[in-house]
Amino acid sequence: MAKKAKKQSGGTPATVALTEAGVPFTVHAYEHDPSHPSYGEEAAEAMGVSPERVFKTLVADVDGALVVAVVPVAGSLDLKALATAVGGKRAAMADPAAAERTTGYVRGGISPLGQRKRLRTVLDSSASGHDTICVSAGRRGMEVELSPADLAKLTEAVSAPVGRT
Repeated sequence: MAKKAKKQSGGTPATVALTEAGVPFTVHAYEHDPSHPSYGEEAAEAMGVSPERVFKTLVADVDGALVVAVVPVAGSLDLKALATAVGGKRAAMADPAAAERTTGYVRGGISPLGQRKRLRTVLDSSASGHDTICVSAGRRGMEVELSPADLAKLTEAVSAPVGRT
């Protein structure tokens, strides 16, 4: 299941980070349709994977600090639960330009892995119910499948119920 990835040969910072960590993962690439209304739902459909196993990476502002939330594409982010999970009071979705600048990824391709500046990460607790989950590989039309435990370890994520269905 492990793939070798090099930046110069089409890899992304996320796949490079996974390779360097020696974590088993699978890359799933698909043709991105810019007119699709949801990046995450598009990924689930294109890969033929249940939306409960495909997770989106969202960047929020919690009390003035950017925080990453990784939640199933089948639902939405509970901002109040996210703030609570990181010991904050208020959370709001981050400015997209700030999220892109801080992570080094473009909207719709933000990965919880290999970010330019590592942000505190919260992984929705539903992830632990799956052997593997899919998250953005750092590019629209590219996902990586890995175990939720490996994702949590590499991102130093806390697990909390931050997704809403």
